[in-house]
Amino acid sequence: NMKYFIAFLICTALITISSCRKDFTTSLSTGNLEFSVDTLFLDTIFTNISSSTYTLKVYNRSNKNITVPEVKLENGSNSSYRLNVDGIPGKNFNDIDILAKDSIFIFVETTINAANTTNPLYTDRILFDAGDKTQDVDLVTLVQDANFIFPDRDPVTLKVDSLTLNGEPTTLRGTFLDDDKLIFSKDKPTVIYGFAAVPENKTLVIEAGAKVHFHENSGLIITKNASLKVNGTLEDKIIFEGDRLEPDFSNISGQWSSIWLQAGSKDNQIKHAIIKNGVVGVIVDSIGSSNSPTLTIENSEIYNSASFGILGRGTNISGHNLVVGSAGQSSLSITNGGTYNFNHCTFANYWTNGIRLVPAVLINNFSRSFDTNAMEVTETTGNLNAANFTNCIIDGNDNVEFIINRAENSSVFNYNISNCMIKFNDTSNGFSNNTDLDFTSSFYQDIILNGNPDFKDNRNEDFIIGEESDAINKAANSTFSTDILGIDRTTSPDIGAYQHIVFEKDDEEE
Repeated sequence: NMKYFIAFLICTALITISSCRKDFTTSLSTGNLEFSVDTLFLDTIFTNISSSTYTLKVYNRSNKNITVPEVKLENGSNSSYRLNVDGIPGKNFNDIDILAKDSIFIFVETTINAANTTNPLYTDRILFDAGDKTQDVDLVTLVQDANFIFPDRDPVTLKVDSLTLNGEPTTLRGTFLDDDKLIFSKDKPTVIYGFAAVPENKTLVIEAGAKVHFHENSGLIITKNASLKVNGTLEDKIIFEGDRLEPDFSNISGQWSSIWLQAGSKDNQIKHAIIKNGVVGVIVDSIGSSNSPTLTIENSEIYNSASFGILGRGTNISGHNLVVGSAGQSSLSITNGGTYNFNHCTFANYWTNGIRLVPAVLINNFSRSFDTNAMEVTETTGNLNAANFTNCIIDGNDNVEFIINRAENSSVFNYNISNCMIKFNDTSNGFSNNTDLDFTSSFYQDIILNGNPDFKDNRNEDFIIGEESDAINKAANSTFSTDILGIDRTTSPDIGAYQHIVFEKDDEEE
């Protein structure tokens, strides 16, 4: 039967093709390999955290198929580097073939324990051993020692502990900080796995110049009656970011969760901090035990948050000389009422990683919860005691970057917006019935609508303003006599967190 005969021929051909016969001849490598780089830098890593995977390409430019007798790490099996050559992992490989005018990939990773290295620069070499024709590529990694905070594990089941907060078990993996862990110094970076929680009646102090790095799904939690003091200075800022130090990760949002100031936490202060690449930079829940702000934040910057820069839920926040940049939702979201006072702040949302459905600044006095079918179950409203914005820039890459939403039948709903520059270009008249967005009403004074902020580089979250800015000399005098960079603003103050500068020619946006 012809059909079976054709099937037999196809099977025979497949078996022949897939057999592991090396059907080409090779010459030994003569030391004429070429490499994509002479030195492979695996960037900076923390002790015991794996690097990214880096790629080295090895070229045979000759007209002959060649065999490299041995490809190996100079430090051998003791090396902290790991190789993968043509899909096979290891540290030593024999008889690697490279066809004429062809190339192979070598993938390199590392995990290093800083305690075992005398020098923070960890180096090794990949040797392409061909006797007296040996070639090499250098491998270099900077390894930083750090203070690590890990969740506890059950000694029997090895299950990672989850936090119990306010007597309620949660699914958040983490640990409560012991007394000897309540100061983060600048001596070493602090790397947090899971949520590090500050116990009731305790204070976490983060000293000037400290660096705090969070692993994926990690963050800080300040519990009821606990406090956070972030004590950066102009010269020694405090940085909160993810734990991947390679340049590829420097602008990826959502690498870690949040700094979460929970209901009842009190007297929290953030000074001279940079908070970047989280899901929410800072979550501030309901008001603490006193009339003072739950959070005072000043001279600080929050960038590239996957959801919100600052999310305030029925709380009390005071902020000045504050810059909140791009976020997947709002730079600043005020929900469920509360008390808010912002002076000389810049809220500028130039998010480019997807469609954003909410403005840079959103103010309301309600919150909604939904059941499993996404049907709204309850809407709770809170009193908006105050939402005062003075000398602030509210801007972004959408038409409307400022919205006030008031729940029906609200009894207490107080706000005052003065000497602010606001991007509000309601081209579709979608807000014409919202009387809270009538910028001619008495709740607004000296507003600049849709002015030119003249930011230095909004694509790179650089919100210093230039000499073309409409914000120059338009601010009301305040007690905040210097800007976020320490520049005097007692005379001719500009709106926003920065006094303007004259850009050099190469500073200006294309």
